[in-house]
Amino acid sequence: MAQEERCAWCGSEKIYVDYHDHEWGVPEWDGRALWEKLILDGFQAGLSWITILKKRDAFRAAFEGFHPQTIANWGEAEVQRLLADPGIVRHRGKIEGTIKSARAYLKIEERMAFADFIWGFQDGKVVQNRFASHSEVPTQTQTSLAMSKALKAEGFAFCGPTIVYAFMQATGMVNDHMVTCPAHRRVADLG
Repeated sequence: MAQEERCAWCGSEKIYVDYHDHEWGVPEWDGRALWEKLILDGFQAGLSWITILKKRDAFRAAFEGFHPQTIANWGEAEVQRLLADPGIVRHRGKIEGTIKSARAYLKIEERMAFADFIWGFQDGKVVQNRFASHSEVPTQTQTSLAMSKALKAEGFAFCGPTIVYAFMQATGMVNDHMVTCPAHRRVADLG
């Protein structure tokens, strides 16, 4: 895969190229993994994704593997522990929002699988976009607006429509690799 053929946003830094080539846009069907990615996209608000990507292992350690069943029981002691952790983004609102979102995740899981809830916004189908230029890619869609509204109604935090659309891209709900990118066909074949 020649660097100039990849989606331009990933640049040339190895961690970003690897993420682009092997993870971004690949359909994710595991509810816990979807929840983790939604939380990390929320932490990204106001920052670049590369910042979160470089801290992802530290996030996973600090949040004990992103298990909603564990995080839902956290309180002020855990918030203080996380606020003191230099390996993650130390933002009280986002940390407290993660705990709130863990509780919301469990509430949804009582009714249905979280993956079914998320993928239900698209009837379980990947949207195969065919963008030739990054300028064509939207920052939000009617689906991300609807999903954002529903997530907020369930009790999730940091899940506005732009964050949700980035989450949809990352988890392969939409294939937003440029048509000139070799990953576009590979991801399309997975959908």
